[in-house]
Amino acid sequence: MNRRDLLKGGAAAAVATATTASSFPAPAIAQGVRTLKMVTSWPKGYPGLGTAAERFARRIEEGSGGRFKIQVYAGGELVHPLKCHDALQEGTAELYHSADYYYKGKAEAYAFFTTVPFGFTAAEMNAWLHHGGGQALWDEVGAQFGIKHLPCGNTGVQMGGWFKQEIKSLEDIKGLKMRIPGFGGDLWTAMGGTAVTLAGAEIMPALQAGTIDAADWVGPWNDLAFGFYKVVKNYYWPTFHEPGPALSAGISRKLWDSLSSSDQALFTAAALAENDYGLAEFNAHNQAALEALVNEHGVQLRQFSDEIYRGFGEAARDVVAKAGQSDELSKRVYESYSSFRRTIIRWSQIADQGFMNQRALVDFG
Repeated sequence: MNRRDLLKGGAAAAVATATTASSFPAPAIAQGVRTLKMVTSWPKGYPGLGTAAERFARRIEEGSGGRFKIQVYAGGELVHPLKCHDALQEGTAELYHSADYYYKGKAEAYAFFTTVPFGFTAAEMNAWLHHGGGQALWDEVGAQFGIKHLPCGNTGVQMGGWFKQEIKSLEDIKGLKMRIPGFGGDLWTAMGGTAVTLAGAEIMPALQAGTIDAADWVGPWNDLAFGFYKVVKNYYWPTFHEPGPALSAGISRKLWDSLSSSDQALFTAAALAENDYGLAEFNAHNQAALEALVNEHGVQLRQFSDEIYRGFGEAARDVVAKAGQSDELSKRVYESYSSFRRTIIRWSQIADQGFMNQRALVDFG
């Protein structure tokens, strides 16, 4: 066979191969699509929280070229908003988007991976998770329940909460029923108040019914959307309990372990992208929402006194230390968190706080 015959044969083979590939049945490709269920703690389409879950799911779908299809369920559609953790354990869903301090009843250490009163800002939380050993400890906590956790959003610094009456002294806290979860709820109880854990959509009805006297939620953008101003007018700052709460993407270990290393990298990248994007979104919208609450809806913006804030701090120190002694794993998480806090707080004071204090000296208009 001469060279011309070889070329003709090669061309024919190439055409045959192309024809075979183009006629490959589409259903066979579609059979590779993996459909997953993700439950959330948020109302459907709720700004900053519900939309974060939807974006996370969409990033995975698009990043995988459609190999993964994730059906997102709002809180209450498939399971109760605060039962997402149970849904993964029971196999009702493969993923969730929630705040892990809702599940501190399962493991006290969970609350450290959402937020700690007088603890990390969003930037400091990310530093601990990625470079201070936090993620490895979070993995260890989740492994007890067959769940892999990834940071998947952060609200940034929150507000101090909504109160039907003014809080003028520490005495005003005693007996006050407040919706406040996690270590913040433990702090509130330690100060003589009554802490109540409710899902976000349950807060407004409880305020209207008078079953709670106060409520923490997120910040101006989210709080405006829920319309708390229609019932409560006293809006306090600064936060004492949620300085930078991380949202969690929970992934069943059964699913996680079945993924290839490249798909695990995809899920991780999608979560980290939302962790960054979500924080930026809250920061972009909060001030305009706060101005609307004050100027359009008659909300009274009030600041906690130094006396009250010192009371919060003293209670927080004791509550968090006690939680850190509840079991061996919680102790290791607490020690890691506290050690990293002591170090990074010094840098934050010099860098972030130092710059902001000096920036205020000059008015740019």
